[in-house]
Amino acid sequence: MVLPRKSPESQGVDSSGIRAFLKAAKESGLEWHSFMLVRHGNVVSEGWWKPFSSEYKHTLYSLSKSFTSSAIGFLVPERKISVEDQVIKFFPEYAPANPSENLKAMKIKHLLTMNTGNDKDTLPPMRENSNQLWVKTFLSQPVEHEPSTFFMYNTGATYMLGAIVHKVTGQLLENYLKPRLFDPLGIVGYDWEKSPDGLNTAGYGLRVSTEDIAKFGQLYLQKGNWNGKQLLPEKWIDEATRKETESQKGDNDWSQGYGYQFWRCKPGFYRGDGAFGQFCMIMPEQDAVLVMTCESFDLQKTMNVAYQTILPAISKEKLPENPSELAALKSDISQLSLAFPKGVKTSKMALKYSDKWFDLEKNAFNVPKISFGFYEDGGVLRIKDGQEIHKIAFGWEAWKVNKNGNKNFFPVANRTHIQSKIASTGTWLDDNTLQINFKFVETVHGDKMTVKFEDNKVSISFLNSVAENSKNTTDNREKLVGLLS
Repeated sequence: MVLPRKSPESQGVDSSGIRAFLKAAKESGLEWHSFMLVRHGNVVSEGWWKPFSSEYKHTLYSLSKSFTSSAIGFLVPERKISVEDQVIKFFPEYAPANPSENLKAMKIKHLLTMNTGNDKDTLPPMRENSNQLWVKTFLSQPVEHEPSTFFMYNTGATYMLGAIVHKVTGQLLENYLKPRLFDPLGIVGYDWEKSPDGLNTAGYGLRVSTEDIAKFGQLYLQKGNWNGKQLLPEKWIDEATRKETESQKGDNDWSQGYGYQFWRCKPGFYRGDGAFGQFCMIMPEQDAVLVMTCESFDLQKTMNVAYQTILPAISKEKLPENPSELAALKSDISQLSLAFPKGVKTSKMALKYSDKWFDLEKNAFNVPKISFGFYEDGGVLRIKDGQEIHKIAFGWEAWKVNKNGNKNFFPVANRTHIQSKIASTGTWLDDNTLQINFKFVETVHGDKMTVKFEDNKVSISFLNSVAENSKNTTDNREKLVGLLS
């Protein structure tokens, strides 16, 4: 099912305010992928920055945590668990021989509120200890503080919530949620990453569409009611989304308090959020839901753009229709696109290297051969993988989406190993230097390949979007070097 569509003014939203949001987004210098604004249960505006599109799922990062919290919300009224249950009682076989008093005191509620007492996020050691089950590694970590006295954002704690769902029901988190949440809301085509132990990662890794995020937010706005049926108890919604604990220090949107895997927001409402700007803002006072997906490196700035433009556009009463402003808004939305590098679309050397194969020196990616095709309407990168040849097409200074799912043959951190449709654009920086930019449109991030041709030699370097935009990340992938076959 899809949410109904209505004009902004019919639902008390000023189209000019949404246009102001798009203008501010453009001027922010940040990268935006999609937005959807729902008022009174109706989508009043939506847009995707090309090459992103409505039909693609999107990596939620920690916005996944809010879905995991909902699974606990279903389990509690089924009387399978209580938020007051001790964590170690579910996993006696993995608990330390002599558990500390703090570990024994840790409850499901502490996992939900990030008040486990751990001094650090437990996920890194869980990932690093590849020879041990993640649950066992979590339970072996020191619990330095008494639970409920120390807030620490702890993705390992969310993984434990998913593990408890599995322990109690015998089902993976995503399978447990299917008949209770995904099916009633009409959420299909989703997937959720798994740990090496075969359980859903819970704290990250869920992929759904922008509209699916909006439906999830609308369920919470409607206090758990969907099409006349109470899916989640209203009492649970209130409990999960209120301020259950103090959060981080400061005066920003992370210092307003934390619920059950939901953050409180400065304007007084609440949100689920994920790294790089995956937001589901639920605004009860405004009877609205705002979804934004991004690759942002300044999340507060991203939220401020919405606060300063969308919130003033929402009125208590219905507004007169404004056909000219609505037409201008639709025009603005139709032109949304990620920027792409511009050099020139042709090279004097293109004919020499087009459709020729290069034998690559031994490399970490185990790619033996690579080829480039240069044509009037775009180009193609070919990668030899065993007996198969994989093709990734690119436009000349225009995004071209490779509709068939492609794996990234040159993965780096930040989920770029996840299978995703790949959008690509290319340009010549000079006659001997080709730059191809990639966007993994079912995840968040991108990559840049700089190809230098010289006589019968090629050298290829990489720069992923996180390393390019973040001060504390570097791209350590080796340069590829090859000779014409």
